[in-house]
Amino acid sequence: MKDMTRWYSHNVEQEVKLVRWGHFGTPVLLYPTAGGDAEEVERFHLIGALQPLLDAGRIKVYSTDSVAGRAWFAGHHSAEYCSKLQNCFDSFIYSELTPAIRNDCASDDIEIVAAGASIGAFNAVATLCRHPDAYKLAIAMSGTFDLSKYLEGRFNDDFYFSSPLHYLPRLEGPQLEMLQRRLVLLPCGEGNYEDIGESWRIARVLGAKGIPNRVDPWGPHYHHDWQTWREMLPKYLAEFA
Repeated sequence: MKDMTRWYSHNVEQEVKLVRWGHFGTPVLLYPTAGGDAEEVERFHLIGALQPLLDAGRIKVYSTDSVAGRAWFAGHHSAEYCSKLQNCFDSFIYSELTPAIRNDCASDDIEIVAAGASIGAFNAVATLCRHPDAYKLAIAMSGTFDLSKYLEGRFNDDFYFSSPLHYLPRLEGPQLEMLQRRLVLLPCGEGNYEDIGESWRIARVLGAKGIPNRVDPWGPHYHHDWQTWREMLPKYLAEFA
């Protein structure tokens, strides 16, 4: 049911981990929150909430460490370092992790779902937007989409190309055309520590470029916590995966 692989990544210059749950079905890359590790989603029972879909062979779930998220939230790295690492993390996802998932699925062209909550939602949307050739859907729960507050005014190219909120308004060409055939789901509670305004903001940017998206408000009884995400993710994967 559970399998773990480790290797050294030259993109992020550290050992990385890929964990898989399930054997068949649509591959889902599930990002941890903030600086979480690859098994965070299991410890907080999100994998357990997905168990019926896993048992039915509907999905296979993969997760990896939040390498860039750890740097952002550590509080002692420069904005330039964190931005570069975020860009390198994207290279790791596309050039290392994505082929590993496709190899595990015995398919060179299978399309993957990206999902996550909070900063994991940012990574899910960023992955889909930069790589619509490999990813077909982003489920971005309770998302935090603007990381520029961590830059302390030191805006840079690495950050720009890592942040859909900033580069999408100028995006044109084949990448945009492919994105216009993808879907971004933006469910968010309106309870404690939630900011649905972040979801509406990225939705407006996506919509202005003709990229299909949907904000789903879950109301004030759903807070920014794992209980909310344990309800959300199975619902959307059952419907769209």
